[in-house]
Amino acid sequence: MSDLGLVILQLGGLFTGLINIYIWVIIIAALLSFVNPDPYNPIVQFLRRITEPSYKIVRKTITTNINGIDLAPLVIVIALQVVIVLLSYIFKVLAQSV
Repeated sequence: MSDLGLVILQLGGLFTGLINIYIWVIIIAALLSFVNPDPYNPIVQFLRRITEPSYKIVRKTITTNINGIDLAPLVIVIALQVVIVLLSYIFKVLAQSV
């Protein structure tokens, strides 16, 4: 594999790593929603600013509220896992073709 192929693999690893971090942010925000934290806490505000845009997109597209439980975080995490698998495959193929 050439040096360019290794760079492509590293970029793929970087993208999948960033997506994994976002998945953990979503999981933490979802767990915090069960304990009803102080909305003025800077950490809670940061988590909501980061996650609410993606929640809104999913909530507009499909009904995610079932018996008072919001399933938008679950839908997003599953979708991001699919994106990780696809990105890993694409970057692997690109790296091997160089």
